[in-house]
Amino acid sequence: MSMEKTFRAALDRVNESIAVKMTVLFGSIWCVYAFLVFSLVPVLVPQWENTLLYISNCIQLVALPALMVGSSVLSRGADKRAEEDHQALVEILSDVREELADLKTFTAGLVQRTSEVLERPQLENVSISDQTFVNVESQNDKTPD
Repeated sequence: MSMEKTFRAALDRVNESIAVKMTVLFGSIWCVYAFLVFSLVPVLVPQWENTLLYISNCIQLVALPALMVGSSVLSRGADKRAEEDHQALVEILSDVREELADLKTFTAGLVQRTSEVLERPQLENVSISDQTFVNVESQNDKTPD
């Protein structure tokens, strides 16, 4: 990177920083209070009215472009954050879709296995070992005392 580009980038960062600070300052309630007091000065000292009008015009000439630049810089930051948020949400959505597909596959497998189990014939006697048989039907038919 050449020295001129480095200087230009540094100058742009300084200018943008000043514009943002001015935007924040002019957007504060304290600035509203200051301009309110400034606007009431001619009431107290009428002979300063022309000077104060000149000063207020100068403030407007400087403040308007600074506010425009500051707003532009702030909106670029907001746009960048919105893009990052969008990318994160797209990744989350992709993960959710993958999980949903896995869940559907798992659920389909459960349904298949459940259907197979329900289609098996019912056994009357179950062998626990080679020597013992339990009659399932007769145990289920018994009522507790």
